[in-house]
Amino acid sequence: MLRVLVIILSLAVLVAGCNGGTSQGSLIGKPAPDFKFQVAEEQSISLSNLQGGPVLLNFWTTYCPGCLVEMPYLQQVYDDWQGRGLVLLAINIAEDPSVVGNFMQSRGLSFPVLLDREGAIAYQYGVGNIPASFFIDSEGIIQHVQVGAFQSAAEIENILSRLD
Repeated sequence: MLRVLVIILSLAVLVAGCNGGTSQGSLIGKPAPDFKFQVAEEQSISLSNLQGGPVLLNFWTTYCPGCLVEMPYLQQVYDDWQGRGLVLLAINIAEDPSVVGNFMQSRGLSFPVLLDREGAIAYQYGVGNIPASFFIDSEGIIQHVQVGAFQSAAEIENILSRLD
């Protein structure tokens, strides 16, 4: 019975995953909700410490079809914009670290991944559908929310170029 429930919930997430139109857009023009994350065993940093340049938060899972589509575009943008001060944080929701690590390695992805094991960060941002991306300007204000997969690196870069 538990196995059936897990399958049904997983299918519900997949079906809802790429639908747009959630309340995430209501965050546009507001300060990005702050959160802390580990960068080393004894060191953490908060999102608010990253102000001064553009920040892209991307919420995803390894089993979301749209997330899989956009990963190469996120990698390309990360490679191209890293020298321009972009902070890209891919926030994986509620998956095992080994699953996420294997996924990243098997696809040659090198951008930073945060593990939101309990979904607390996703909850702060009102994430109901994935992939969901939040573009934050240098002042810490959310300027754009994208629900659903990006179709190209140029699409992401176009949004980034309007941040400052």
